Amino acid sequence: MAIGGVSSPLDNFVEAESSVLRTNFCAEKPAHRQSAKRYSQFYNRTYLAHKLKNKIIIMNMSKILSNQRILIWLLTTLQFTSCNGQVKEKSVTDTIENEVNTQPLILKQSTTFPQIHTNLNGMVREFVRTMYQDKKGNYWFGTNGDGIIRYDGQILERITIDGISPHFRVLEIVEDKLGNIWFGTSEGLIKYEGGIFKTFSFKEGLPGVNAEIWGLTIDKSGLIWVGATGGVCHFNGEKFIPFSLPGSKVENAKPMLSDKLVFKIIEDKNGNIWFATDGNGIFKYKNGEFIHLTAKNELTDNNVADILEDKQGNIWIGTFNGGVSKFDGKTYTNFTKNRIIAGEETYNLYEDSQGNIWFTAEGYGVYRYDGNNFKQFTTEDGLTSNVTQSILEDNKGQVWFGSWQGLSIYDGKIIMNAKDKETWTN
Repeated sequence: MAIGGVSSPLDNFVEAESSVLRTNFCAEKPAHRQSAKRYSQFYNRTYLAHKLKNKIIIMNMSKILSNQRILIWLLTTLQFTSCNGQVKEKSVTDTIENEVNTQPLILKQSTTFPQIHTNLNGMVREFVRTMYQDKKGNYWFGTNGDGIIRYDGQILERITIDGISPHFRVLEIVEDKLGNIWFGTSEGLIKYEGGIFKTFSFKEGLPGVNAEIWGLTIDKSGLIWVGATGGVCHFNGEKFIPFSLPGSKVENAKPMLSDKLVFKIIEDKNGNIWFATDGNGIFKYKNGEFIHLTAKNELTDNNVADILEDKQGNIWIGTFNGGVSKFDGKTYTNFTKNRIIAGEETYNLYEDSQGNIWFTAEGYGVYRYDGNNFKQFTTEDGLTSNVTQSILEDNKGQVWFGSWQGLSIYDGKIIMNAKDKETWTN
């Protein structure tokens, strides 16, 4: 198909390859879009080979999609329709997952998807996957394919790091007691200290030659825990030390990326370390002993996307197929199964300064829990998309949302384009 003209060989080639991409994208859940986190993994590793003038040119998909005609076609195909071509039925909260946003689009050649809200002055081609504000007030944006972006109060800049490609993913950002910033990325572990960035990867013992870091936390003793596609390890500041989870496996496990991957690691107030795995439930660890939580007992799904301990000591669990649950130390309550919220795929668990719990429900926007009730925010409330990839509260009390179509801010009353509150973002 060619939009606005006659099909060229390149048009036909890209259409065929994009059809394959879309077929794979939709294969696991025919009536539902998979999360952008999972899709982006497949998307960023898909390359198109095009034979032109007897030369083989290897092009990253995102560069091909910068062609506006293909961009619009792909957006129409993937973003505004469900995988089986039908509009989904309304959810229990009467929200349509595939509702098209009516806000004006900002078309830019440098972006993969048309932007509705700011994309940090054109620096973000896809989306911001994670956000963090450090103790000094600096904003850090971890992108999906455009590396690290920082705003230090004066300059908004994309960081260049010697020795690695500028087009890498950032999946986690944490800060240690000394104020050093650590990044879990597709290029390994990156440390920012005293104005210098240093990368640690498989050469320092990170499991897997091309291992990505998804889970990253620093415990009370200062030990850095890493969950990579090749397994779990500690990092002592110089090298990675393997840490083995028990060999127990769930029946018919269905890992999405790797059966060794841990998506999230946290330490609770009692010193327990929780490992949210890719298809094998949750392992809870303390003093050399493990407890394995699976869908056979407490969990609703063995594919665990996120985990959080709130200030009250409750453990919140977001899954890919079983919604969101809360464990109060005695009882597990699943709010999705009980039809209190919509959306079986939940992640981005975040607690703000007021104790509110925020999280993404794939296709159904963002929820906020105030301790008594859930409030849902969707495109009708100003979100650019009902698929939100990152959440952050800054030191002004503003809540940021990152999606495929730009950055938004919630000021406690309304959701707006981030540039309308923070002009430096544009």
